[in-house]
Amino acid sequence: MDHAHVHEEHHQHHGGDGGRGGASWAMAARATLHCLTGCAVGEVLGMVIGTALGWGNVPTMILAIILAFFFGYALTLRGILAAGVDLRTAVRVALAADTLSIAVMELIDNGVIALWPGAMDAHLSEALFWIALAISLALAFVVTTPVNKWMIGRGKGHAVVHRYH
Repeated sequence: MDHAHVHEEHHQHHGGDGGRGGASWAMAARATLHCLTGCAVGEVLGMVIGTALGWGNVPTMILAIILAFFFGYALTLRGILAAGVDLRTAVRVALAADTLSIAVMELIDNGVIALWPGAMDAHLSEALFWIALAISLALAFVVTTPVNKWMIGRGKGHAVVHRYH
């Protein structure tokens, strides 16, 4: 079986055509869930570190956003590097694939937390902290999934990553 045939079967298996004519909602949801995983790890870690150290709201939120981007990119890099791609190319692919998705997710997630009364001042031991964080991440997933569907349908975002699997 030639490489092109294996490549095409992979894209059919994942519910799309590599972004060359549309993307399924399932493919977009998987891409968003992948992004959400990295974002959530960074978001939670940043909020926990900032809150535990008694930092103010702005530095804590900045740390959470930086870590969300870091872990979001790191998860994508891990998969691309495992496919044997050199680091320079892998970094370019991860940046192209994830930047818009992570940015939208972070905008929604942090916007919800910033606007939720009392959420920014809640402590790790309070249910409000965890409830607001969980709901903000869920809303970020819902808003970011159509963004990823649009990007994949145009051969961008995770459609680029799939070319390396």
